[in-house]
Amino acid sequence: MKFAERMTRLGTESAFEVLAKAKDLEAQGRNIIHLEIGQPDFQTPTNICEAAFRAMKAGYTGYGPAAGLLEFRKAVVEYIAKTRNFEIHPDEVVVTPGAKPIIFFTLLALIEQGDEVIYPNPGFPVYESVINFVRAKAVPLPLREEVGFRFQTEDLVTAISDRTKLLILNSPQNPTGSLLEQEELELIASLANKYDFYVLSDEIYSRIVYDKQHQSIISYPGMKSRTILLDGHSKTYAMTGWRLGYGVAPKSIAEQIVKLMINSNSCTCSFTQIAGIEALSGPQEFVEQMRAEFRKRRDMIAIGLNAIDGISCIEPQGAFYVFPNVSQLPLSCEALADYLLKEAGVALLAGTAFGEFGDGYLRLSYANSLENIEEALERIQAAVAKL
Repeated sequence: MKFAERMTRLGTESAFEVLAKAKDLEAQGRNIIHLEIGQPDFQTPTNICEAAFRAMKAGYTGYGPAAGLLEFRKAVVEYIAKTRNFEIHPDEVVVTPGAKPIIFFTLLALIEQGDEVIYPNPGFPVYESVINFVRAKAVPLPLREEVGFRFQTEDLVTAISDRTKLLILNSPQNPTGSLLEQEELELIASLANKYDFYVLSDEIYSRIVYDKQHQSIISYPGMKSRTILLDGHSKTYAMTGWRLGYGVAPKSIAEQIVKLMINSNSCTCSFTQIAGIEALSGPQEFVEQMRAEFRKRRDMIAIGLNAIDGISCIEPQGAFYVFPNVSQLPLSCEALADYLLKEAGVALLAGTAFGEFGDGYLRLSYANSLENIEEALERIQAAVAKL
């Protein structure tokens, strides 16, 4: 069958490919520890589930507005004011089935063929995939280990040209766990205003920060009219399967995203949005408890990886990933990831799954129990010792 040429420009997520390989091995009787998938291993809090059930019984089972239920968008307004100290209007909020559509819709709405989009590398692979899909030029912004997997000023300045239309940010960051700091956000804001480009700020991990405070680019001078903020419920409230995300954008951009919703999804599930209101406005102890547990796991996995000869690991500041340097080992990161799956029964990802600047690294998700992480570290150490 001959497919449209545009399909050749879409990539995929290696995490799901590795998961499939791992499942095949499990079907053969192997015991596999899953550190490849970025999914909290916690159950959605009971109060959120009960809110969804009540909403279904109350009739929230039909079509809703393409932009999202007004009551949910109002809850987002209050949440943004509380977490970003920034005022927005419900008309500047668009609700989507998961946060990922905001990436796709933003690029479809703003980017012309030949425009340039700067994106973090290593970074979430969907960024580069969709940039290529819309026939823009993907301009990587290297995140370098020597500066804590943040960008260097000269790299950003060099990446900007008269064709730059959009800069994609992700903080806390997947796959490195790095966090943008005030001076970097101030620089980005000044450059965006000077060179007249937009910013897509992926803040899906904003509540999973350990030792510092998350800051959003949207609150910096001149940035409200230039920022599309992406957030959602998947990571913060362990609601990955509920598919509930949203974008915050200037009204003119939000209106274009609504058009894309009408032409693709019609609307986001109504009873899921009612549950989402409970998540945003209800008790937040679950979020704090989950973050505290992730901190314990972060400490264990970072210390454990640093104890293995040939591996070094920077302690992440947010999200639930580590990105250890394995360049001193005798295998490429791709071969090493495959070897650790087959030899040690540990599923993880090669750094190159996140772009060219991920070469020489692995990504491990510590969204797994302390017991499984401890076992995985022992298996990795034993397997590496055989190389």
